[in-house]
Amino acid sequence: MESIRKYAFKPGLPQEFEIVELGRGLRELRDHLTRSHRTEFYHIIWFRSGAKVHWVDFQPVQIYDNSILFLNKDVVQRFDDVADIQGNAILFTDKFFCKTEADVHFLRGSSLFYDLFRLSQIQSQSSLLGDLFLQMEAELALENDEYQSDLLQNLLHNFLLHASRALGVQHPRDVPKGSDLGLVLHFRELLDAEFSAYKQVAYFAQIMAVTEKRLNQATAKVLGKSPKQIIHERVMLEAKRLLAHTKGSVKEIGFLLGFEEPTNFVKFFRKHSEMTPLTFRAQVALA
Repeated sequence: MESIRKYAFKPGLPQEFEIVELGRGLRELRDHLTRSHRTEFYHIIWFRSGAKVHWVDFQPVQIYDNSILFLNKDVVQRFDDVADIQGNAILFTDKFFCKTEADVHFLRGSSLFYDLFRLSQIQSQSSLLGDLFLQMEAELALENDEYQSDLLQNLLHNFLLHASRALGVQHPRDVPKGSDLGLVLHFRELLDAEFSAYKQVAYFAQIMAVTEKRLNQATAKVLGKSPKQIIHERVMLEAKRLLAHTKGSVKEIGFLLGFEEPTNFVKFFRKHSEMTPLTFRAQVALA
């Protein structure tokens, strides 16, 4: 079955960190970037001007001049194919950023990339973000040495901290902190990796070394949903991605998502969307 095009990080760079100019990138790679695709790395897209919309998981995200959009790895996205977009994108991988366990904890707990409710977008109102961006550009212009990777990671870390503060001011949300949030983030990370093979709450609770009741308490407090609902939503998201962005048959997509019988996939999809997979695909094609 044809899959959604997925891109790995550009090989041959001194470290898996890059800053690209959007106008040039779209000129050189328009056919790729204006089609739906995934990447194995994170995006910080700074839209300086020209963009009106950016498509993420077949939904339009309204873009304003001088706004910054934060995208997790593996989301399905595409750039507007008619806009004259100016700006920059910071691209980096887990391998680059996560040098210690503390780095892993920071990135996985970041509301910029792992927001449980919506995509993270801020208006750049702080000169600090601009200064840090210029420092990263200046460092990249230097010859690579034993210090460059750590310096860039440090600058990016500070950029993310200031961006997180701006997000909290511009879009305040009352999200419970502490162990409940930690459990939910861990659950979502495991689910992203294994939702096709495992759809039972008991499986994830066992892997996390907690009871199903404890996991239910955490997801109810943080998201107002049960773990079972969250699992179903994740499966539905992937089903819609594949229906919208590939030509695979309903049988092929259902099998890829762990449904051995096509009828079971159709029943599941209809139950959670009130339409059949083919009806959804037709609606998306007309949008």
